This record gives sequence, structure tokens and C-alpha cells, in this order.
Amino acid sequence: MSKEYLIAVEEFCSIHGVEISFVSSLEQSGMLEITTIKEIGYIDAAQLRQLERLIRFYNDMDINLEGIETVNHLLDKITQLQVENTELKNRLLLYEI
Repeated sequence: MSKEYLIAVEEFCSIHGVEISFVSSLEQSGMLEITTIKEIGYIDAAQLRQLERLIRFYNDMDINLEGIETVNHLLDKITQLQVENTELKNRLLLYEI
């Protein structure tokens, strides 16, 4: 993994006004992956959108960590079902022609 696509956890937390312990809790619950290089934690830039969404749940909606896990799981499940539904519609179109 290239270091140019990594953001230091401390820097991210200071910019977004989030406790480092909250980000660590997200990692422990499996919702976030933190890469450690020379004892410094980094977040992959590809995870930023997801992390910012989880922070909005926590700050703006005042949802606790367990609630965030549940909401995140349900949103992932909805996305999975939408993809499956689209695939099935496309397969069905093959038989209608």
C-alpha cells in the first residue's frame, strides 16, 4: 500500500474534531481498517467516505457505536440487495426478448 494514499489518524481526528478513541472503536468493531506504520496509525483514503458517514451518524444523529454498527450493516445489506435485484432484472430481460 502506497503511503501517499494514507492519512494519519491524528491528523484526520484533529481536522474533523473527533476523538481518536472513537476511530479506534470503529477499528475494533471491524467497520474501519487502520494501517500502522512505525507506530503511527493511518487510514486509507479509500475509506474516507465511509468514515465520514460513520462520524455523521455519531455526531449529527447522536447514534452510539452499537447503533452505528447496526445501521451500517443494514445499509450494506440494502446495497447488496439492490445489486442483486439489478442483476436479476438484467437476467430476466434476456428471456423477455
